[in-house]
Amino acid sequence: MMSTSTSNSVAAASAAVSASRARRSVINKKLVLTLVAWTIALVMFFPIFWMILTSFKTEAEAIATPPSLFFTPSIEGYIEIQARADYFKYALNSVVISLGATLLALLIAIPSAYSMAFLPTKRTQGTLLWMLSTKMLPSVGVLLPVYLIFRDLGLLDSRTGLIIIYMLMNLPIVVWMLYTFFKDIPKDILEAGRMDGASTLQEIFHLLLPLTLPGIASTGLLCVILSWNEAFWSLNLTTSNAAPLTAYIASFSSPEGLFWAKLSAASTLAIAPILIFGWMTQKQMVRGLTFGAVK
Repeated sequence: MMSTSTSNSVAAASAAVSASRARRSVINKKLVLTLVAWTIALVMFFPIFWMILTSFKTEAEAIATPPSLFFTPSIEGYIEIQARADYFKYALNSVVISLGATLLALLIAIPSAYSMAFLPTKRTQGTLLWMLSTKMLPSVGVLLPVYLIFRDLGLLDSRTGLIIIYMLMNLPIVVWMLYTFFKDIPKDILEAGRMDGASTLQEIFHLLLPLTLPGIASTGLLCVILSWNEAFWSLNLTTSNAAPLTAYIASFSSPEGLFWAKLSAASTLAIAPILIFGWMTQKQMVRGLTFGAVK
């Protein structure tokens, strides 16, 4: 009996030691992953931090070598850029163009993704790959024909023109993402609605869209961000009337050189709305991007 009791005690102690080691191992892995994640986040955020910091410097402090981390903040750059250009005009253009391009892309992509997900043909996969391959085409390769078409249609320097080009630019990604989300929906749900007499539009609006709302929302948010940050087309297809914030930033580079404090102030004002928007919607975006990942 004494031997059996001793053996049980030794086994229990060994199990406790093993469990303790396992817990320490898990904790250490979590600490390492946390440190790695914070390091990556700080490295990625540092350019934004430095840009914001530089925006509150004078031009002399902005180009000083070595750069100064401690200084007397100044809003001189913000005052000068506002006096030079109307920030709110450019910001309004960015909002209208980004939201317009996103809504138009979703209106076209939802029925397209629906047909590819639930009514596939032998050409569906080829069509999807072809759409995605268009993203590999350099924008400059189609600049001349697009410019001439927009000139003939009177779409140069117009919000409508940029909405159309941004929609076409983001449409392949939007269709691909929605197609992936729609494929995760069981066909039995739509078939049940069809048996109850639902039309195709009723299936989409009353069954499909509510079930995939997180995915649609995250797709829309991504499209807004991509449209907001697009610079190539805004610089080549607009001059003043429809110029968004990307053109606003570019206007502060001059033949005399780059005025870093003013350029940083303009860039800070340009990214501030989308940073706030992204921070407010980050949970929705993560939820949408992981939609259907766990069955």
